[in-house]
Amino acid sequence: MTTSMTPVPVHVEDPEIPRRRWRRTRSHAVKGSRPGWFVYGCLAIVLIASVFPYYWSFLIGSGDAYTLRDPNMSWLPGGNFLDNAAKVVNDPAVNFWLALWNSIWSSAVIAMSVVFFSTLAGWAFAKLRFKGRGWLLVFVIATMAVPTQLGVVPLYLLFADLGWTGQVGAIIVPSLVTAFGVFWMTQYLQQAVPDELIEAARVDGASSFRTFLTVGLPAARPAAAMLALFTFVTAWNNFFWPFIVLDRQNPTLPVALSLLQSNYFVDYSIVLAGVILATIPLLLLFVFAGKQLVSGIMAGAVKG
Repeated sequence: MTTSMTPVPVHVEDPEIPRRRWRRTRSHAVKGSRPGWFVYGCLAIVLIASVFPYYWSFLIGSGDAYTLRDPNMSWLPGGNFLDNAAKVVNDPAVNFWLALWNSIWSSAVIAMSVVFFSTLAGWAFAKLRFKGRGWLLVFVIATMAVPTQLGVVPLYLLFADLGWTGQVGAIIVPSLVTAFGVFWMTQYLQQAVPDELIEAARVDGASSFRTFLTVGLPAARPAAAMLALFTFVTAWNNFFWPFIVLDRQNPTLPVALSLLQSNYFVDYSIVLAGVILATIPLLLLFVFAGKQLVSGIMAGAVKG
């Protein structure tokens, strides 16, 4: 007896269906990952809070001596900014151009020195093996907990004995390297440079310093760029130690601007006009160096 078997149809899935599902899932994921109005609102609040002090300084700096005390003060800038800026630049007690030059070259030297020595020390802590490395790194990091004010008196006595008081070198030498810079570069180089690259350089006959120059420095470029920017801004805005060790004949820009409010009557329109002039170089630095920093970070990213 024979029975007829009805063939069971085999369902063959269209190969395009998985692709469509993947595209639909990906589009939903991308759409869901886009920031909403809440994120943009928070960013707008942060932007306004960041820009407002600068706008307020420019608003007062473009007015006159009574603008700040005027109860009906307008929120639109006045027309006296150029006159107030000219008073700051031409004030013989301020010595603006000398102070500007001192701030530029001292901040640049400090930034380059901190980047070089911090990268060198960070390379040693991250990739070299020597006795006491961990304890020495802990000691360097612990120095960040020591207030700067504790070392002002012995540091001033030291530079007074050397005859460096009143000279810009007195603010450069104590800042040639920082504990934060060493810690920053150590943490970055530990992850950015594989040990295989160092071993390959040693097999090729490179010395330790040559390995640092050919392997360490190129890999450290993104972190070094950020460290240079932060160090330059910090040195530029430093007021405490330059105010102590420098004099009126050879000041930096923050020290020179403090002389604008040393009279019995403080004209805040002139003071804030000087503050705006002092921040213009930093704004130009961020405008021209920002793209280089981003490109350096993208070029130096390590892919896993």
